[in-house]
Amino acid sequence: MATLREIRSRIKGVKTTQQVTKAMKMVAAAKLRRSQDAVLQARPYAFKLKELLESLSQKVDTSLFPLLSPRKEVKSVLVIAVAADRGLCGGFNSNLFKTAHQVLDVEYGALLKAGQAKMICVGKRSVEHFIKGGYQVVGEYGGIFSKLEFASAKAIAEQATKMYLNGEVDRVVVVYNEFKSLLASKLKTDIFLPIQPSEKTPTISGDYIYEPSPEAIINDLAPRHLSTQIWRILLESFAAEQAARMMAMESATDNAKELLRTLSITYNRARQAAITKEIIEIVSGANALQSE
Repeated sequence: MATLREIRSRIKGVKTTQQVTKAMKMVAAAKLRRSQDAVLQARPYAFKLKELLESLSQKVDTSLFPLLSPRKEVKSVLVIAVAADRGLCGGFNSNLFKTAHQVLDVEYGALLKAGQAKMICVGKRSVEHFIKGGYQVVGEYGGIFSKLEFASAKAIAEQATKMYLNGEVDRVVVVYNEFKSLLASKLKTDIFLPIQPSEKTPTISGDYIYEPSPEAIINDLAPRHLSTQIWRILLESFAAEQAARMMAMESATDNAKELLRTLSITYNRARQAAITKEIIEIVSGANALQSE
């Protein structure tokens, strides 16, 4: 049985941990509020830009635009895996890794074995995990969430676009956590390139005159659309990460509270047992003196 000193030491350690988890929960809550606002502001623009591009694509021959026309055969693939820079956020990273492995090892398993599956890793945990796993990582973007900027999203989009246009890959897939609410996020696997039409492609009603032309507008909008989508994905992932960390720290704080209750009971019982033992020894000693 643990001594009173050992139990006191454990209680002190748990209290310190509880203070840390409380502080981390508060920090995550503050970051979540800001990141949630950023996501809600970015979504309308990103979705409307995609809608406009899809509508314009109906007015032109998409085979003339490499970013809009799918390849006849997918012989190589690029997977963009967006994880976090840090841990202590529940199953946020591990669940994303499972989904990414499902895409790489199962869906594109033949390409992976042939050495035709490449990766762009976003977030320190993503970089560490997939490099350690021996995957062909061609882009490392670790640490970008400490200061999230549009320039980072643009750089990722430009690298993926360049590889696609150069024929290094025939498809680009992005795996990320989409923010839904404080209690839930949704793991998504989207085809980033070629640009895919929605299930219900919008149409532009009316007779419009395009200046300079639909083709020129598409050439201008397509790169902007890709950068904007990556930016939205980064914001979604960061907000989902903060929500997951907030819930994980709340759970850890509750567990520490329960552990403290259990340790306090154990400490009181051990203390009572020690006092009872001392009383018995004193009484036994007194009886021994009287019997003499």
